[in-house]
Amino acid sequence: MKKHSLLILLPMLMSGCFNERGVSLKYYNNCEEYYDMQGYYHKQCDKNLVDYKDVIDAIKPAQNPIRGSVR
Repeated sequence: MKKHSLLILLPMLMSGCFNERGVSLKYYNNCEEYYDMQGYYHKQCDKNLVDYKDVIDAIKPAQNPIRGSVR
């Protein structure tokens, strides 16, 4: 019963921290966007606890699975 309540309670506690890039401590990103002297665009954002890209990369299967010596 404790496991089920923890699985239900954890998403409820973290629900306010989801943003478009992942899960962070703050709901809104404090991103600093600017152009440098050469005209290049830069965007520096606070680090997230979990990025959606990292989760997707972890779920993907390996592209070239390791084969054994049996053919």
